[in-house]
Amino acid sequence: MNGENIAIVLVLLAVANSAPVVARNFLGQPAALPIDFGRTFVDGQPLLGRSKTIRGLVVAIVLTACAAPILGLSWRAGAALAAASMTGDLLSSFIKRRLRLAPSSMAPVLDQLPESLFGALAASCGLPLRPHDIAVCVLVFTVGQMIVSRVAYALGLRNEPY
Repeated sequence: MNGENIAIVLVLLAVANSAPVVARNFLGQPAALPIDFGRTFVDGQPLLGRSKTIRGLVVAIVLTACAAPILGLSWRAGAALAAASMTGDLLSSFIKRRLRLAPSSMAPVLDQLPESLFGALAASCGLPLRPHDIAVCVLVFTVGQMIVSRVAYALGLRNEPY
């Protein structure tokens, strides 16, 4: 197991995942334009929901691209990891809407698995990650995100504890 590369991936996943929350707290709702522009899918439910914004996506990619060189990766690798991770997050939102779960509702594992898996897979293009390294990234991110979200909620940084 390559602990250093796993740590790099986990830090970058944390940056990408927390960036939309940070952006919301600093820029507020007026700067939030939903990625799906309020469109609905054939089932009549929102395509993604109002909590998935262009602001969050852009800030996640930019901040992760800025963090990557600090960790020894190119900004492009950071941007790719963030874009992949946010794609996973959008996929989980799409699935949650099909399940008729409200935006920002809790869906353990579904909320963490796609974004951590897609991000780790993207990172494996620039880091020597083996399949079990990727599995460790996904497991640690999933458990860690559940814990950190509750702490952030207690500190008033998140609107909900998940």
